Amino acid sequence: MTDTSHADIKKLSFERAIEELESIVKRLEDGKVPLEESVAIYERGESLKRRCEELLRQAEARVDKITTDASGQAAGTEPLDVQ
Repeated sequence: MTDTSHADIKKLSFERAIEELESIVKRLEDGKVPLEESVAIYERGESLKRRCEELLRQAEARVDKITTDASGQAAGTEPLDVQ
């Protein structure tokens, strides 16, 4: 996969990445894609999967950073330290 293709994936929203990943899975399941193209789109699918996992981890970390008051009610949020 090219660096520009990888950079392209890094800019995708979760929804767009999962949509493209689902499209790749469907194409591969149909079995009508030539071998070389199958390998290329499989590799892109792996990158899309990693992007989705990364975005889900970030969302989970943000939820974990929600602060609560003494009664257990949400009181605000703390900044997320994503590196």
